[in-house]
Amino acid sequence: MHKIPVTVITGFLGAGKTTLVRHLLQNNQGRRIAVLVNEFGEVGIDGELLRSCQICEDEEDPADNIVELTNGCLCCTVQEEFFPTMQQLLKRRDRIDCMLIETSGLALPKPLVQAFRWPEIRNSATVDGVVTVVDCQALAAGTLVGDLDALEAQRQADPNLEHETPIEELFEDQLACADLVLLTKVDLVEADTRVKVQEWLQNKLSQGVKMVPCHDGQINPDLLLGFNAAVEDHLDSRPSHHDSEAEHEHDDEINSVQFVSNQEFEPKALIGKLQELVQQQEIYRIKGFVNVPNKPMRLVLQGVGNRFDSFYDRLWHMSESRQTRLVLIGRQLDRVDIETAISS
Repeated sequence: MHKIPVTVITGFLGAGKTTLVRHLLQNNQGRRIAVLVNEFGEVGIDGELLRSCQICEDEEDPADNIVELTNGCLCCTVQEEFFPTMQQLLKRRDRIDCMLIETSGLALPKPLVQAFRWPEIRNSATVDGVVTVVDCQALAAGTLVGDLDALEAQRQADPNLEHETPIEELFEDQLACADLVLLTKVDLVEADTRVKVQEWLQNKLSQGVKMVPCHDGQINPDLLLGFNAAVEDHLDSRPSHHDSEAEHEHDDEINSVQFVSNQEFEPKALIGKLQELVQQQEIYRIKGFVNVPNKPMRLVLQGVGNRFDSFYDRLWHMSESRQTRLVLIGRQLDRVDIETAISS
């Protein structure tokens, strides 16, 4: 049997990976796609969002097509979690045309790709390509790398200056491993700013790696599938900050806080509270579901920095509790402070 082609979707927190995968599932062009989602945090928001896209209604068990790993960064738990999960999926390879792996925003792509060299996986699956998703607006605002003008001026003034953070190294590693870069949220910046971001970003990419603007994850699946790159066989050409390390270290100060409540929230009021929290604490990403009063549908809420998006994805099920469930990811977040601020 042929090897199952696997596309790895990587990128920083809030870049739009789940939106992209959801669009791929809804426009699968007849492909039978299995999805492996790696959450950072205990509440499986991304996996539930993908299951709610209702593209597997004819399957005997739609949940079988989407598998979640919720114990942190996938690159740190490859042996403990990824390997047995892949073994189970590969048992169903006759019913799978291709596979998507959505990594956590804190995961390094290269250790994951290296796992495809294991004989138990190598004979049945191959990494078809790595797609890195980048938030144009966040990059322009300096969320990841600071002000672009100031950064470039600083580098030219003192090329030996040490000003990288672990998050910046992660961002660079994700770019270095990419076969394609999707630049999302380009509609939220001015045209000249977009050009400036694209020029800066292109200089960070390996020769031949293309960058494609993308709006709301809406992109032709043929562009993201079928690279035939066999990435696991060519890792030496994709340098990483952590190549010389036996094990890489993440920024231990980055944590996630889960907020779960039966309380109802008006969207505008809740977003106002969250925007205040973002100003008070270093919060990178907020995502989850909201119980809106007098609304039969569940509200999906996603935030990056001060920017929040929301939409109603489906009716609340009779068998489920109408809970507000949010995951906040940031640096040294305090659960009690966050719960107090949201509930007050």
